[in-house]
Amino acid sequence: MPALKPTAYTAEIVWLGQVAPGESGIRSTAMTDCLLTFEGMAGAVHAGTTRPSCVRTTAQHPKGTEIRNVRQLSVLSAEDLAMTASEMGLAAIDPAWVGASMILKGIPDFTHVPPSSRLQAPGGATLVIDMENRPCVLPGREIEQEHSGFGAKYKAAATGRRGVTAWVEREGAIAVGEVLTLHIPDQPVWSAFHQARESA
Repeated sequence: MPALKPTAYTAEIVWLGQVAPGESGIRSTAMTDCLLTFEGMAGAVHAGTTRPSCVRTTAQHPKGTEIRNVRQLSVLSAEDLAMTASEMGLAAIDPAWVGASMILKGIPDFTHVPPSSRLQAPGGATLVIDMENRPCVLPGREIEQEHSGFGAKYKAAATGRRGVTAWVEREGAIAVGEVLTLHIPDQPVWSAFHQARESA
């Protein structure tokens, strides 16, 4: 029996973008299509098979340690982004302001899909979801440039809605308008899950 199960859930790619190396902020530039390689999104600042560890992994590695790069892409849902904007009192949030690599539409509660799930394009290009991406202050700085007085609201409004980080399992081209299929791990929730969360 396969360890990963295709589901009936699909998501349309409604936006693609990348943050170019050398940029001072996290603002991304929109694209209509891109090539996914084993290093990530070609030409993006977060591309690479490895990366230096950051504050998110200090419980496992000293900051700056070279580790596997499972944060090649930042993937969010249009639905989560709209809810974040509404809570902030904005009509909309441009995906570029949050440094998005990809915006998808169609999968409910996207930020909480199981880690190790796959998103697969018709041509075979496949992303592995690492885990929920926690909001930080950097998107707020970009939002503040566009809407003065709103940037500080972002982190709280985006909690539980910041999308996921992902890495490339299978290379291939993707484009806006393509539909990805969600595959999830075929396993029950870990029996000690709640106990582990409480002891963390």
